[in-house]
Amino acid sequence: MDLLRGVNLYLVGMMGVGKTTVGRILARELNYRFFDTDAVIAQVANESIADIFANQGEEAFRELETQVLGQLSAYTNLVVATGGGTILRLTNWSYLHHGIVVWLDVPVDQLCDRLREDTTRPLLRDGEIKSKLETLWKQRERFYAQADVRVSANITETPEVVAARAIEQIQKVLKSKIGNDIN
Repeated sequence: MDLLRGVNLYLVGMMGVGKTTVGRILARELNYRFFDTDAVIAQVANESIADIFANQGEEAFRELETQVLGQLSAYTNLVVATGGGTILRLTNWSYLHHGIVVWLDVPVDQLCDRLREDTTRPLLRDGEIKSKLETLWKQRERFYAQADVRVSANITETPEVVAARAIEQIQKVLKSKIGNDIN
């Protein structure tokens, strides 16, 4: 996909939508390098995301997230899976806009099924998972909607199918941008 010309892809969306899995596939397809901001944060901090939240709080985690995103945005030929809340900080958008922002959108009911047994997500620790996910969705949807590309997916689709659709959508957006630049 020469159309990208080295421009980074940033995957955004709720936790559990498959940003990491789809991101790895996209990186392989595009011959790009893949980074998951949560994995980079855990490596840099030398502790798990859950421990960062528990020991330092969400605000400290968000600050690390911004630093990591800023460092990654200095490079090209990357697919970056971001944390679900990355889009909440205006500063992060300045980094995201260095590339193409792809929103992976999966219905909340399906996210509940995926995340019900996941004990590693600090924001889902206490309380009923569906109401927590719905609250997060309501807070974040308007930010996700600012992405360049939206790829709606469902639980029955394989990550490969979602990645292929993402590439199709990215190509459409790039072709329309190129067309607009020429006109």
